[in-house]
Amino acid sequence: MSTAFKVVTIGKSPVPSLKEAFSDQFHIGTALNAFQIIGRDTAAMKVVKRHFNAIVAENCMKSGRIQPKEGEFDFKLADQFVEFGEKNDMLINGHTLIWHSQAPQWFFTDKEGKDVSREVLIQRMKDHIYKLVGRYKGRVHTWDVVNEAVLDDGSYRKSKFYEIIGEEFISLAFQFAHEADPEAELYYNDYSMAIPEKRAGVVAMVKKLQEKGLKIDGIGMQGHIGMDYPAIEEFEQSILAYSQLGVQVMITELDLTVLPSPWNQTGANVSDNYEYDKKMNPYPHGLPQEVEKTFTERYTDFFKLFVKHQDKISRVTFWGINDGHSWRNNWPIRGRTDYPLLFDRDNNPKPVVDSIIKIAKQ
Repeated sequence: MSTAFKVVTIGKSPVPSLKEAFSDQFHIGTALNAFQIIGRDTAAMKVVKRHFNAIVAENCMKSGRIQPKEGEFDFKLADQFVEFGEKNDMLINGHTLIWHSQAPQWFFTDKEGKDVSREVLIQRMKDHIYKLVGRYKGRVHTWDVVNEAVLDDGSYRKSKFYEIIGEEFISLAFQFAHEADPEAELYYNDYSMAIPEKRAGVVAMVKKLQEKGLKIDGIGMQGHIGMDYPAIEEFEQSILAYSQLGVQVMITELDLTVLPSPWNQTGANVSDNYEYDKKMNPYPHGLPQEVEKTFTERYTDFFKLFVKHQDKISRVTFWGINDGHSWRNNWPIRGRTDYPLLFDRDNNPKPVVDSIIKIAKQ
């Protein structure tokens, strides 16, 4: 692979570009929030343009944001997101078409507030997917079609989609997305994907889709990891298991929390929340040197794994640009200070950036 790196300056530190370092291996992506999309956060967007060649919409394409009322679509932010990706020659990922969370209540209820029929919900799914995917046909390259439909024990989540339609809502979503844009790559995306029981459930689900002849191009492993979970060995087993289905694997929402987890919470269910406790916020003013060192080592170990399986992995995407943007600061306990990303709150690269780039050079 090439060893020529363009050195640029972000903040005070000269650093090579991540996207150039891994150009022979996989895309390096990040999620964009509303302030970044509209251009208000200019410092962060300099980091995006220099270091990343793939983007995903953090919130602006979720159903509750883009169709808050039936038939009333708000494409303003999504249009700007796609235009930014096109202008900067980036891989554009749409997130997400069908997800139980951040879906508008009207999706599932009639005028009296009662659950709609199976037929009505299927039609609403179809209309939503056709409108959204159809608008960006040929422009959004990949879609997270269904998000978080499998529980950690491998069973289906009993969401409103599941309760009203049954497990077929998953296959219907992929069918409608493919019909709306036959060329777009279609993915299933979920968290805690290294848990063996969940792995088995996702594999079984994807096999059902494939047996029906449906197009599914990849599986997104949300990389919401901690300092001691998941075991890298289990993460690797999932990469292998998913790739053996004949689909791509993506690391879709990578961040590494350094904070303690309440009640051994290791998932990423956004509805979970706990009361603030000072002992659960141990680093309000910065990371101790030894913690920063462990943080760097942990990230580096995962990137060694990604590079090892670069033939199976098409993209590694971070869920945010710098620590100040991360949802980890407020989940599952609001008001904490976390340090889960590669760039600090001033958009300066952390030591981990150099460590990761060295892996690419090897």
